[in-house]
Amino acid sequence: MKIAIASDHGGVNLKKVIVEFLNDSNLDFTDFGPESTDSVDYPDYAKPLSEKVANGEFDKGILICGTGIGMSITANKTKGIRCALVHDTFSAKATRQHNDSNILAMGERVIGPGLAIDIVDTWLNTEFEGGRHERRISKIEA
Repeated sequence: MKIAIASDHGGVNLKKVIVEFLNDSNLDFTDFGPESTDSVDYPDYAKPLSEKVANGEFDKGILICGTGIGMSITANKTKGIRCALVHDTFSAKATRQHNDSNILAMGERVIGPGLAIDIVDTWLNTEFEGGRHERRISKIEA
C-alpha cells in the first residue's frame, strides 16, 4: 500500500507525529509537505494529493489541517475521492467499512497525537465490506 500525506501550516506538527508512526510501521509513504508552520493555503496541498490518489499513484491519502474541514472539502472536489473527516476510531473504522474512503482528513487543533495515531492505524487496517455498500458507492460516483 502506497500512502500520500500532506498538511497545511495548521497540521504540520500532527503530520510529523503521523509520519513517525508510518516510518515505525514500515509503511510506504510520501510526505508532500509542508515542512514548516509558515502560512500556506490548504488547497495547494489537498488538491495535488487528491489527484494522485484518484489516478492510482497512491492507494490512500492522509490530510491534516487545523480542523480537517478545509482539507476534506477540497479533497472531495476531486472525482473518485471519498475523503472522510474523522476525529474518533469508530468513524475511522466505519468510513473504511461502509464508504471505502480513500483519504483521511484530521484536525490538529481538534485531536491529540495519541488519538490521531489510533485513528490512522484503525483506518489503514480496516477493509471495505463491499456488499450493500457497493451500491451506495456507485451512487456517489454517479
